[in-house]
Order: sequence, then C-alpha cells, then structure tokens
Amino acid sequence: METALNVLHVLTAVFIIGPMAILPMTAMQALRSGHETHVIALARSTAILSWASLLVAVLGFGVLGMSDPKYDLSVTTPWVLISLVLYLLALAVSLLVVAPTLRRAGAHMNTADAATTTRIGYGRVAASSGIVSLLLVAVVVLMVWKP
Repeated sequence: METALNVLHVLTAVFIIGPMAILPMTAMQALRSGHETHVIALARSTAILSWASLLVAVLGFGVLGMSDPKYDLSVTTPWVLISLVLYLLALAVSLLVVAPTLRRAGAHMNTADAATTTRIGYGRVAASSGIVSLLLVAVVVLMVWKP
C-alpha cells in the first residue's frame, strides 16, 4: 500500500503541480498575443489546478503516515515541515496573485487601458509565477534530498 501511495503522490505531483506551474507561462504568451478568451481560460485552469494540488499534499500525508518507523518521519521533521510551508506559500501565491491577475488582465484586454493592463498584468504574472516555480523546485529538492 505504501508503494501505491508513493506512486499516486508522484503522479499527482507531475500531472497536477507541473501544469499548475507551467500554465501561467502559456498565459503570458496569450497576453502578448491578445487572446482574451485564452487568458481567461488559463486563469481558470491555473486556479483549478492550484486547488487540485491539495490532493498531492493529502497523498503526501498518507505516504508520511505509512512510512517505515525506522525513518522516524513526522510533520515536524525539518525537511517535511519546510516542504509543506514552501508548498503552502506557492499555493497562496498561485491562488491569490497569479490566477486573479490573469483573470483581471484577460477581462480588461479589450478596454481603453488594455495596453497598460496587459503590461502590468504580464509583469505581475511573470514575477509571481516565477516565485511559484522556484518554491515548487525547492520542494522537489527537499523531497528528493531529505537533508
């Protein structure tokens, strides 16, 4: 059962968290191209995948709970706790900055201030999605390295 949970944890990380990190970059291309409907759809997809990424955390807790007692792992194990905090920060930035900024930029693309909105939205999405990606890379490093 532990192996099955490990596999599910890694699969959900790849197929949910991977796109959660990559979709904003696709949305930036749509912003540059002026595709309002694509930007709005990608904003929605980013938000949905961000919420769905909680499944990865739940499966991670399952893996943690089933781990061999000889490893003495718990939520308070430093690399586990740091990974959890970094993931929660990435989730918060994705849900509170990336997706809403994309949604606003997409909604304002055909207005009088579209160029300003797109420029500001592009910069904010680039910076915040970059932060999300770096946080997620740090989580992966901690999960593999287990210092």
